Amino acid sequence: MTQLLQNRIAIVTGAGRGLGRSHALELARHGAKVLVNDKGADQPGSEAQAVVQTILAAGGDACAHGADVSNPQQVQDMVQSVVERWGRIDILVNNAGILRDKSFTKMSLEDFRLVMEVHLMGSVHCTHAVWDIMRAQNYGRIVMTTSSSGLYGNFGQANYAAAKMALVGLMQTLALEGDRYNVRVNCLAPTAATTMTEGLLDQQALALLSPDLVSPALVALTAENAPSRTILMAGAGCFEQAHITMTQGICLDPAKLSAHTLIDRLDEISNRQDETVPATGFDQLRHEISKAQAMQSYHATGAQTAGAAQDA
Repeated sequence: MTQLLQNRIAIVTGAGRGLGRSHALELARHGAKVLVNDKGADQPGSEAQAVVQTILAAGGDACAHGADVSNPQQVQDMVQSVVERWGRIDILVNNAGILRDKSFTKMSLEDFRLVMEVHLMGSVHCTHAVWDIMRAQNYGRIVMTTSSSGLYGNFGQANYAAAKMALVGLMQTLALEGDRYNVRVNCLAPTAATTMTEGLLDQQALALLSPDLVSPALVALTAENAPSRTILMAGAGCFEQAHITMTQGICLDPAKLSAHTLIDRLDEISNRQDETVPATGFDQLRHEISKAQAMQSYHATGAQTAGAAQDA
């Protein structure tokens, strides 16, 4: 097997078990040196230490760090330890997460905030800590862990979904800002049987959802020739790509614009024929101005035609 990440330096958060463990092992299998992050990782016999030992036993190089990703000072300490040990940071995998599932009416604000702190702000803290390092070395690969719950919603997961969709927005902007520095930023939307999915699926389905079947997608998003600004979905050995699209929509004459007219034509607005994937947020503005100007031109041409007919 050709190793795609030979001597690359990687941080994987929440890597003591589940998807994070699988990610760390797969990165190491492809030649990366891996910092295995997990709360309590500094303790002897921890799950993170076990992952490190597995990597070392296979001839790889790894270490553990117990930073809480919701604590920016601890994250800075983790990043500094990587630089001191290996001299650079090439890959960041923002994987750490928790669940506090309840319907919104039963969910406390504390549980909402906690999930946002770990998933969203944890990813922000880690990314911010490595960002200037990656820019200075003109190389970086960052992966945010999003979810179909964020992309499409899921009952009882308002906090989790909000955090996961926020990570998509973070990825979209950082991919643009990192482009000139060869810092590529992507999202991975995994489906896997982990402690976070216990009790949600039957055993037959869970048997198909090994985390090992997701991690090759992570390598694809962190390799030398990785894409950027991609939402890659993975589960059960299957892979898809999600897009946030914009329909062609309609343009209404300001003189005739009303909520009633808009409501009557919502089906036209939602028609997905020829929908596009905007390159930046400004594409909505450009699209709407272009349509509005075309309408003005059409009306102006119509008025001139009518005037010419009257003169004749």
